[in-house]
Amino acid sequence: TLDATLMNIQNEFMLPNVFALYQNYPNPFNPVTTIKYDIPMQSLVQINIYDILGRQIKILVNRIEKPGFRSAVWDGKNQYGGNVSSGIYIYQIIAKSGKGVFISTKKLVLLQ
Repeated sequence: TLDATLMNIQNEFMLPNVFALYQNYPNPFNPVTTIKYDIPMQSLVQINIYDILGRQIKILVNRIEKPGFRSAVWDGKNQYGGNVSSGIYIYQIIAKSGKGVFISTKKLVLLQ
C-alpha cells in the first residue's frame, strides 16, 4: 500500500548515513553526562572511558547495535562502581562493521 511505502521511505531517511561521535553534554559534568553517537549499519560498538594517562576507566558500551541514533550515559564511576576523581577524561568509540572500523576520540571534564 501507499502508506507502507511512505513509512519505509520515512524510516530510511531517519537512519544516519555515517558513523559519528558527538561531544558529551553537559561538559563539564557532575554527576552524569550523555554521549551521543550515530551508527549507520549494524556494528560491534565499544565506547571506552580513559583517564588522561590512557588507562581504561570504564567500558561504557560493548555490544552489537543496529543502525540508529544512540546515546550512552556515564555516571562518573569506574568499572568497579567507585567514583573517579575530578579531571579530564577521554572517551573513544570503536565501531566494527562489514565496511571496516570507525574510531573517534573526544575529551570530557568531570567536576566533583
